[in-house]
Amino acid sequence: MKFKADEIASVIQKEIEDFKGQIETAEVGRVVEVGDGIARAVGLSSAMAGEMVEFSNGTNGLCFNMEENSVGIIILGDYLEIQEGDEIKTTGQLLSVPVGDAMVGRVIDPLGNPLDGKGPIVTSERRPVESPAPGVAERQPVKEPLQTGIKAVDAMTPVGRGQRELIIGDRKTGKTAVALDTIINQKGGDVICVYVACGQRSASVAQVVEALEANGAMDYTIVISATASDPAPLQYIAPYAGAALAEYFMYQGKHTLCVYDDLTKQAQAYRQLSLLMRRPPGREAYPGDVFYCHSRLLERAAKLSAELGGGSMTALPIIETLEGEVSAYIPTNVISITDGQIYLEPDLFFSGVRPAINVGISVSRVGGNAQTKAMKKVAGSLRLDLAAFRELEAFAQLGTELDTATQRQLDRGYRMVELLKQPQYQPLHFADQAISIYAGTKGYFDKVPVSQVARAEKELLQFMADEKSEVRDAIINSKQLDAETEEALKAALSEFRDRFKAEETGGLVGETAETA
Repeated sequence: MKFKADEIASVIQKEIEDFKGQIETAEVGRVVEVGDGIARAVGLSSAMAGEMVEFSNGTNGLCFNMEENSVGIIILGDYLEIQEGDEIKTTGQLLSVPVGDAMVGRVIDPLGNPLDGKGPIVTSERRPVESPAPGVAERQPVKEPLQTGIKAVDAMTPVGRGQRELIIGDRKTGKTAVALDTIINQKGGDVICVYVACGQRSASVAQVVEALEANGAMDYTIVISATASDPAPLQYIAPYAGAALAEYFMYQGKHTLCVYDDLTKQAQAYRQLSLLMRRPPGREAYPGDVFYCHSRLLERAAKLSAELGGGSMTALPIIETLEGEVSAYIPTNVISITDGQIYLEPDLFFSGVRPAINVGISVSRVGGNAQTKAMKKVAGSLRLDLAAFRELEAFAQLGTELDTATQRQLDRGYRMVELLKQPQYQPLHFADQAISIYAGTKGYFDKVPVSQVARAEKELLQFMADEKSEVRDAIINSKQLDAETEEALKAALSEFRDRFKAEETGGLVGETAETA
C-alpha cells in the first residue's frame, strides 16, 4: 500500500488553515458531599446562580445555592454515579433545552432527551429553561377563544388564547381528562400543545400518550415526562422546560397550549430540594419563594402584541387538593396567580355528573371576552340558572309542596345538568355546543324524559348536521346568532321536537319524515 504524499500534504495544509488558537478555560472544583439528588462542591468561586455545571461522568447539574465556602448543586440525572472527590467544572451557560419543529410528536424528558424509542431528535436550536415573562407593553388583552370542546367550560368558564385557567380538584375527579379533551379538541386547528407530566406514575403518562395517539393528537403535541420515579430536580424543572418549548413557537407568531400536570407535585419536589439545601422552611415546610416559583412560570403565558407577531401561550395548570381543601397554601397561591379556575367536585363526579364542574366556585376572569358571540348569547344566563337550580334542589329535598313555576324550573334544571354531561375524548364543535345549550335553555327538551336527554341531544346534533346544515354553517361562519339565524334555528328545533315525540310513541324518525 503506497502513501500519496500530495493527499497527506493537502490534509495537513487544510488543518493548518482551519487552526484557531483559542484557549478554553473552565473552573474545576471538587464534590465534597452528594446524596438525594443534590451535591455540594468547593473550588467553584466564580460559579453563578442558575449556571449549568458538568460532573466528571458527563452528568449535568444546576447551581442552586451560592454559599460562602461552597456551592449547592442540584443534579439533573442519576446522582448515584457521582461520588465524593469527583471533579466538577463550570460551563458558563444557563440550563437550556433543545427546541424546534422536530420536538413535535415526541415524548421527552425535561432535558430534551427522547423517551419514546423513535430515535434521536435532530434540532440545532436551544432555548434557556428560565426566561423573563413578556412585560405589560408586550402583551395584548385576551380576546380570542381557545375552544376546549367541553360544553360546561366553553359556556360558563371560557378559556381565551393567552389565558391561565387553573384546573383544581381532589385526586381522581377528572382533572387530566379536562386537559386532554382540550388538547384533542385542537385537532385540525393551529394550536401546538405541550403536556408536562410532573410527578405522575409512569403508567399514567403511558395512558395519556396512548389516548393522545388514539385520537390523532400527538401530531401537534409534545409530551414532557418527569415521573414520580425521576429525581426531584427533574420534576422541578419539567414545567419550565415545557414553557420554554411553547415560548419558541409563541415568539414565531404561533398559538400554543401548555398543560402542567400537576404543580402540586412540582412544589413538593421544590420543597424537597430546598430542605436538603438547608433553606429555611416556611408555611407547610415550603420555602419562602414557592410563590415566585409558580408565578414566574405562569406569567410566561401571554397573548403577545401585534408587533411581536401576535403569538399566544395558554396555560392550564393543574392543582390537586386534599379533601377539597381549596384554602391550603399551594392552591391559594396558584388561584391568586391564574385568571380563573375550574373546580372539580368529588360529590358531583361520583353522582355521575362528568365533567364534575362546580359552577358556584368555578370562574373565568376573562369571561365573555373569550367567547364567540353565539356562545355568549346562548349561555348568558346559564350559570345563574344552574346556581338557582342547585338552591331549589336543596330546598325541594325537604319534601315541601312546590308550585308549578318552581317545579318547572327544577325539571329544566335536571335536564340542563344532563345536557352538560359529556363523555371523555368526545369534544364538541362550538356550533354544536351553541345549538345544544340553546335547545336546553329555551325549553326544547322539557318534554323529553331526563334519562333520554343524552340520546335526544345526540340525535338533534345529527339532525342539524344532516338536514339543517345551512343553519349550523351560518353559526360557524358568522360565529354569532343573529335574528335570521335564530329564527331558522327555532324552526329546526321545533321540527326536531315534533319528530322526536313521534319516535317516543313508537314511530321511527325516517317514517315520520316520509309521512310529513
